[in-house]
Amino acid sequence: MAKNTSNVSFRIDSDLKAQADTLFSQLGLNMTTAFNIFLRQAVREGCIPFDITINTPNTETIMALFEAERISRDPSIRHYDDVEKALKELKS
Repeated sequence: MAKNTSNVSFRIDSDLKAQADTLFSQLGLNMTTAFNIFLRQAVREGCIPFDITINTPNTETIMALFEAERISRDPSIRHYDDVEKALKELKS
């Protein structure tokens, strides 16, 4: 462990903390280790070590999602559990 350490304290949503604790535990980490990994990577790269974006789908994508949902619920449309069977029918 490092000789010089500092305590850092901040507030976090209780549900988010519980979810993070569960995830880090599954990865064999505790919260302190996970944050140290994040901070070391940020310092190493000189930036936040992942993309931070506003991932808002465009109108075309939203409409395609609605169409896919409608198709998936329409009993008159044939559904396939096997890609090979679907391709075979498309080719015939």
